Amino acid sequence: MKNLITVYWLFALILLGVSQLSYAQSAQQEIDHLIDFVANSDAVFIRNGTEHSSQDAAEHLAMKYRKATRYAKTAEKFIENLASKSSWSGKPYKVRFSDGTLINAKDWLSNELADYRRSQHRQQ
Repeated sequence: MKNLITVYWLFALILLGVSQLSYAQSAQQEIDHLIDFVANSDAVFIRNGTEHSSQDAAEHLAMKYRKATRYAKTAEKFIENLASKSSWSGKPYKVRFSDGTLINAKDWLSNELADYRRSQHRQQ
């Protein structure tokens, strides 16, 4: 009986480890997608009052992520902690589209994350 309980707990720990690995890979894929989404957009990014190209913005977000991965364990945390405001000034990042529409980067990226998840769910 004692061996059966030990085997049960060992199996449970293995399953937990596998699920955590899968979760981490999923979060990494989502964050990578968001950075690619920024890079491939035709929007202008406004950070601390200065305009940046989509490619420059994506490189900046990738750099922030490399340096502060611990603050972005999920895609939501990536958006909240790294991709929506300046860590230096605290000012929100803005995105301006070709039609002149201005939106907070947090809202734009959150909407894209939801769209991405829906598309991934449909593919399964």
